[in-house]
Amino acid sequence: MFKNHPKGLLGAALSNMGERFGFYIMMAILTLFISAKFGLSETTTGYVYSAFYASIYLLALVGGLIADRTKRYKGTILTGLVMMAVGYLIIAIPTPTPVPSMGLYLALTCFGLLVIAFGNGLFKGNLQAIVGQMYDNNEYSDRRDSGFQIFYMFINIGGFFAPWIAIGVRNWWLKVNNFDYNAGLPELCHEYLKQGDAMPAESLTRLTEYANNAYLSAPASIDLTTFANSYLDVFNRGFQYAFMAAIVAMLISLVIYITNKNKFPDPAQKGTSKSNTSISKEEIQMSVQEIKQRIYALFAVFGIVIFFWLSFHQNGYSLTLFARDYVNLDVININLGFTSIKGAEIFQAVNPFFVVTLTPLIMWIFGSLKRRGKEPSTPMKIAIGMGIASLAYIFLMVFSLALPAKESLSSMSASDISAMQVTPWIMVGLYFILTVAELFISPLGISFVSKVAPPHLQGLMQGFWLAATAIGNSLLFIGGILYTTVPIWACWFVFVAATAASMIVMLFMVKWLERVAR
Repeated sequence: MFKNHPKGLLGAALSNMGERFGFYIMMAILTLFISAKFGLSETTTGYVYSAFYASIYLLALVGGLIADRTKRYKGTILTGLVMMAVGYLIIAIPTPTPVPSMGLYLALTCFGLLVIAFGNGLFKGNLQAIVGQMYDNNEYSDRRDSGFQIFYMFINIGGFFAPWIAIGVRNWWLKVNNFDYNAGLPELCHEYLKQGDAMPAESLTRLTEYANNAYLSAPASIDLTTFANSYLDVFNRGFQYAFMAAIVAMLISLVIYITNKNKFPDPAQKGTSKSNTSISKEEIQMSVQEIKQRIYALFAVFGIVIFFWLSFHQNGYSLTLFARDYVNLDVININLGFTSIKGAEIFQAVNPFFVVTLTPLIMWIFGSLKRRGKEPSTPMKIAIGMGIASLAYIFLMVFSLALPAKESLSSMSASDISAMQVTPWIMVGLYFILTVAELFISPLGISFVSKVAPPHLQGLMQGFWLAATAIGNSLLFIGGILYTTVPIWACWFVFVAATAASMIVMLFMVKWLERVAR
């Protein structure tokens, strides 16, 4: 796989894989952790989640600026890895649930997330800039797209294993404390602690039924207040122990990066080193008009991908809530003895699995088309990807037509909810289609940026790519608002419309973008 690619690609891919492993441990459980820890509604949780996810990518712009100004790309990346490890430590420190002080503990959690986001900003875009420079040499320039696809595949190897670790640690701690996992309990426990016996009758009945079934060895009698406090504390402490696994992953990534650092090129030397024959005099002395055209082209693509990330990153928010509320999770229960793998978070492993398994196939298809002179351009691939993303939400929308709205669930019995839940294969099918769309957009978009960005603005333009992602992520809360206020099928229709419209706009710009990228 790495044959005919720069030697530094493997080290960069492994460094990123370790970092992404830790990151996706957190992202697999973050929405459910915030909701279960603080008893926040889906909408309020969405504001926190959106702000964090947006800051991850927005601060990548800051990271790009810092690296471009200081010319210390490798040092900036190293600092980012250390900061992320510190951020995970802040949110991994076990604290009681329900929290004694909502403001204090929520602020502490948000501070830890901010530290992670800033560290990620220093790391992510600048490592991508280094990978991009590996392909500026004429020897490797025609393998740029495939190189970024390999790089992206390794990201998702870490992403595949992360949710299993997160769920395994959380469910292990539940088992140690004589509890079984139940996705619906945290919300009901918080509701009971706020309202007591005044909570809706159907909800109180469900809580009582779930509580009786939650004990591995049932006690003689159950006091709901004691149970709610105990279950919430154990449930969320298990989440915080899972964050500790993210720290270990970050330390491994740090060791890999330090070991391979000397093999990486330095973007600060791009266009200035006499030994670098990949940058021509004309490219170094690029005209102001050409620089403007390249920047305009990049920002046009940035504007399009905003709507992809708004739709795609619902995977950690409204799609996870959908899996929790509407998918039959009982059929997914892998008993490992010391723990079990069961929970809505498991679907976060499906997308990385398909990225890893489908990337070689997609590369083979593109390679075959290239040999016959029929390979689509990178802008055309991005347009096709937007269309595929629209198909993914059409798929989910069709299967959601018969489902009741979220607000109706509170008046339904446990048996009624169980009867209307859908098969997990729907989520697998959805993520399969979304993954194909992702492989047409994300790695190839990064490749497009590294190819078109003016030599002296590599870090900054990679930062803007991530900033465009940040704008899409800042709007993720829309998914939560739709999820809780409109019919489920109508929620997904909004994402169908957003991705389809983006595909049409991209198709109109393809010829122009192809000219600029030559």
